[in-house]
Amino acid sequence: MRCIVMIKATQESEAGVMRSEKLADMMKFNEELVKAGVMLAGEGLHPSSKGVRVKFSGTTRHVMDGPFAETKELIAGFWLWQVRSMDEAIAWVRRCPAPFEGESEIEIRPLFETEDFGEELTPHLREQEARLRAQTQPS
Repeated sequence: MRCIVMIKATQESEAGVMRSEKLADMMKFNEELVKAGVMLAGEGLHPSSKGVRVKFSGTTRHVMDGPFAETKELIAGFWLWQVRSMDEAIAWVRRCPAPFEGESEIEIRPLFETEDFGEELTPHLREQEARLRAQTQPS
């Protein structure tokens, strides 16, 4: 199963604070993930002050510049993992060094796979999805 593992933002991450000892610990952990064949991708994100949100209301789109007030709703970084189960993902997160000083939180969510859509994904849509997936894969 593929899952996204999201590191929740903190006031520290939103302030752009980076600590070399935390970065070194995370790099070591990332090496373990790669060696185990778990990590498919992973990146840190700039603070929300450098981002925007687009709000949809019918056909109207409204762009809001960051920063965004509620850090509990923000993400500071992510991994994309390939694991056998949610239990395996949890085991990896338990091994993860604390992302920030004080309290921090990591959320794990499975990605939808083609089979999860059942009959809603018609043969035509399955063909289209397969074609798009093939076009986005590195050669």
